[in-house]
Amino acid sequence: MSPISRTIEHTDLETIVGLAKRRGFVFQASEIYGGLGSTWDYGPLGVELKRNVKDVWWKSMVRDRDDIVGLDSAILQSPEVWMASGHVDSFSDPLVECGNCHRRYRADDIGDTCPHCDSSDLSAPRQFNLLFKTFMGPVEDDAAVIYLRPETAQGIFINFDNVQTTTRKRIPFGIAQIGKSFRNEVTPGNFIFRTREFEQMEMEFFCKPGSDEEWHRYWINFSEEWFKEFGIRADNLRVRAHEADELPHYSKGSSDVEYQFPWGWGELETISNRTDFDLKAHIERSGRDLSFFDDDAGERYVPYVVEPAMGADRSALAFLADAYDEEGEGKDKRTVLHFHPDIAPVAVAVLPLSRNEKLTPKAREVYDLVRVNFNAQFDDTQSIGRRYRRQDEIGTPLCVTVDFQTVEEDNAVTIRDRDTMDQIRVPIDNLRAALDDRLAEIRSTCRG
Repeated sequence: MSPISRTIEHTDLETIVGLAKRRGFVFQASEIYGGLGSTWDYGPLGVELKRNVKDVWWKSMVRDRDDIVGLDSAILQSPEVWMASGHVDSFSDPLVECGNCHRRYRADDIGDTCPHCDSSDLSAPRQFNLLFKTFMGPVEDDAAVIYLRPETAQGIFINFDNVQTTTRKRIPFGIAQIGKSFRNEVTPGNFIFRTREFEQMEMEFFCKPGSDEEWHRYWINFSEEWFKEFGIRADNLRVRAHEADELPHYSKGSSDVEYQFPWGWGELETISNRTDFDLKAHIERSGRDLSFFDDDAGERYVPYVVEPAMGADRSALAFLADAYDEEGEGKDKRTVLHFHPDIAPVAVAVLPLSRNEKLTPKAREVYDLVRVNFNAQFDDTQSIGRRYRRQDEIGTPLCVTVDFQTVEEDNAVTIRDRDTMDQIRVPIDNLRAALDDRLAEIRSTCRG
């Protein structure tokens, strides 16, 4: 099938934020108390959207491969972990403060004047550590200091030997993890793009030194293609290599997969060649041997690591922004989210033509049939036209309508396509197969 045609190429962030709240994707955290800066709660549709993003990543990265396994490490780790990784001493951003309004900003995010009050009275930059600090146990003293993890990667590195030994994996192989991380960002913003609490999808791929640059290129290409496969348009993606002065301290080379957000290009994923920096740092501080003996080569070495690290929240935002479209004018105008079926929060909606006592039992029967195999929603509120528009606006690929002909004549239903609005009549006995076929066709049109 042909790719989905779009009426608009881009929209503004305000429109996306408005849709997200109106339809239950994302709410301001602590809203009834005035909100808390840069913290967000995912609503009924948002939690399904982000879960789908994580699920398709996990399937692509772990379940569809035999060289990557999973891990779920603790958020709280020994402070020694963050000392070895360099986060305690060097995980910081340059901070400037406005002498007039006393607001604080990252030095690389502003020019010569304060974005809030336009004052030029800015302090000299000083380093601001991004670690969230807390205490473990009943006494709040230096001996009880502990940190919320700023990344999931270190939990993988310190478990390298455990995982390799128990799985008997040979180099090259990877360890993947999805989990919450926390950074006390100076200037979070752009909705769920940069927040202080966020979810990461990271994989550390351990390889033989000398093969790292080839694997680095492989994972850059894999990552870019992954976004295209699940619906991000190629024109809105680019790969940008880091300049030497912006490389992290652990990286031999890093490249970002970036998306063209409403405010400009922003990072979705960073693929870094971390060399053996992290494993050697933990070997030195812990005294544990984290090397690997290569039977084929007859040698022992500390593996190099290539890391694709993706943000689940900003990826969900990219899928939401890229799917957004508006069609028609006036009373015929509709907002539609052209989600890939595997990303869409709801795959199939079941809609009785009206809230009629003759239709409701059959509609519920169809809904119970559909929900066994698909993430489904039942909706019988307002007119059928309004309900179609609601489902379009949340990105539901297919609607199944139960009407009087269903219960009085043919025991068949109507399947409506979100993107084309075409409708076909299908016997209920064949509904599962028909939905599978239609969703497969929509997947083919969604590739970026």
